[in-house]
Amino acid sequence: MEAPPEKKAPAGAPAWMLTFADLMSLLLAFFVLMFSFSEMDKQKFKELSGSLKDAFGVQKEIKAKDTPIGTSIIAREFSPGRVSSTPDNVVRQDSTSNLQRYALAQDIELAKSILEVEINQDQVDVVASEEGFLVIRIREHASFASGSAGLDNRFDKIGKKISTVINSIPGEIIIAGHTDNVPIHTDSYRSNWDLSSARAVSMLHSLMDLSGADASRFRAVGYAAFHPLYPNDSEEHRARNRRVEIQISRRVDM
Repeated sequence: MEAPPEKKAPAGAPAWMLTFADLMSLLLAFFVLMFSFSEMDKQKFKELSGSLKDAFGVQKEIKAKDTPIGTSIIAREFSPGRVSSTPDNVVRQDSTSNLQRYALAQDIELAKSILEVEINQDQVDVVASEEGFLVIRIREHASFASGSAGLDNRFDKIGKKISTVINSIPGEIIIAGHTDNVPIHTDSYRSNWDLSSARAVSMLHSLMDLSGADASRFRAVGYAAFHPLYPNDSEEHRARNRRVEIQISRRVDM
């Protein structure tokens, strides 16, 4: 019995290849046409880049005032955070500073809500330090008699409220005394250094007793007249410079 004759495939590419090639060409032409019609809304792009900055921590040092330029959509003008190596084959951006800012905003909001009355009466200020920590600034007229480091009864109510803040926020507590530039020399205080340091220590003991916080959290310093808020050129400015500042140094770890 003879074997059936072999079937030979027709020469050239299969017939369906022609249809497939036409389809791919049409799709490519379609997307090129769509891309040519597209136009970037610069205003919306800037708003989007601002939202991304707040959400993911880009643009830390250089603000994108105009449409970013570069070789990619991400663009060169963005300043990424420091990249930390990880065991996995991934790239992560360090967002500790973002968490620090968020924690500071929460701390300031809490302190202001607790000390709202005293803030409105110009006895206390709640601000952020240059290092990004909470600072409660207590004016002299709300705590000490002139030229004295003995806390008077006016501070009791304020001290209890500040103790609530201290117990609500973890971290080191630095209590700093400040004076104006008018020299002082008495039997009790040889100079403004003595007075500012003594005031810081007096307030430290009061807040430590009122809050019951661990003594290891506290530190007292005196700056005399060398860290003024205002020039010592008027009685009002000198009064503003006479103060005690309480800094709570919350640190956020990843």
